[in-house]
This record gives sequence, structure tokens and C-alpha cells, in this order.
Amino acid sequence: MIEVDEIDVSYGNIQVLWDLSFHISEEDSVVAIVGPNGAGKSTLLRVMSGLHPVDDGRVTAWGEDVAGMDPSEVVRQGFVHVSEERNLFGDMTVRENLEMGAYTKRAELRETMREVFELFPILEERQEQRAGSMSGGQQQMLAIGRGLMARPKILALDEPSEGLAPQITTRVFEKIEEISDEVTVLLVEQHVHKALGLAERAYLLENGEMVTEDTGAALLESEHIKQAYL
Repeated sequence: MIEVDEIDVSYGNIQVLWDLSFHISEEDSVVAIVGPNGAGKSTLLRVMSGLHPVDDGRVTAWGEDVAGMDPSEVVRQGFVHVSEERNLFGDMTVRENLEMGAYTKRAELRETMREVFELFPILEERQEQRAGSMSGGQQQMLAIGRGLMARPKILALDEPSEGLAPQITTRVFEKIEEISDEVTVLLVEQHVHKALGLAERAYLLENGEMVTEDTGAALLESEHIKQAYL
């Protein structure tokens, strides 16, 4: 579905991704990208979303070059990116935020809303509450739910456990596992143990380069992973 082929990416004169390649196929349920802060994980998602250009190389989504697409067209193709910042509309209600997520799939809004409420019952209970007044965990669930409203083929989640208490993190990962039964999840996460435990296939990104690719289980047993991240 998505091919990232030997891309170099910079911010001004500072290069952050180097000759980076990886792919996501229709058979994948969860693909994880792990690595330290500053490795380039969020930049990679921005490139895949059409929000940041490449200096060299190519990103294709369903056979089309992402460089030639508007970010909204990337969403229509089926790639939805839930950023680390969540970017909720704080003064709008939960329901209004979810409706905004369905701007490319208005005809299916009612059905998708029902599915999101089944996955996250708290959102149905709080649907008239302002998003900005919710707890961190509830806001994360709303951000994921809003992403699902676009009915993605690939849901990219950038640090979904960021700032959450351990108990809430566990609940969020349980929901991600449920989502992966229906939608391919690209999981970018510093919570290495949980991410690799969930992933069928995983990549280690360090200093802007893909260092290792393997199954999540195999990377969990890697001495490098154990020493550096666990």
C-alpha cells in the first residue's frame, strides 16, 4: 500500500532522514517504528502525510507519488495520521470533533460514528463535552476516534502513549489492538516494549536511519534493544 524508497529529508540545511526505506502492505495489521527522541520518527510520518517534502527518493501510496498530492488527497487515499499533539478543536464538542474527522466520508458519517462509539464508549457518554476539558487519556481516545472517522486503510499513530499514566497507556494499547483487526496500524512509539509486543513487523530508527527490520517479537529479544530501550 505504501512504499518509502531511499528518501533523504531535511529541515533547511539540517538533514534528518538518510536513505530511508520501508513499506506497509495490505497483509500488515501493526507495523511499529521505534527509536529515541530526535530519531526522525515524526518527520517520517509528516513526509508520508504529504506535509513535508523529500530531498531525494520517493514515497508512493497505492501506486501514486505522495509528492504530487495535497495532504487532503493522501487522507482520501486512505492514510490518516494522528499526530503526537492530537490537534483537537478544544472549544468544540466531542461529537463536533468526530464530525470534522469525517469530512472526506460524509456519506458514512452516521455508521462510522456508531462504530467509534462502540470502540470508545466514553466518547458517546461525553459527546456534548468540550474536547479541551477532557482528561489526557480521553483526548487521546478522541484523537484516535477522529482519525477513524475518515475510514482509513492505514491509521498512523504518533506516540499515542505520550503523557499518559501507565494504566491509561495499557487501555490505549488494548484499543489499538482492537483497531488493528480492521485497519492497518502504523505505530510510532517510544514505549518500546508495548509497541514491539503488538507489532507483527517492526523497524528501529536511529539518527535518521533505519537500523533494523524484523518481527516485533524478534526485536524484543535483540540485545541492542534490551540494552538501549528496555
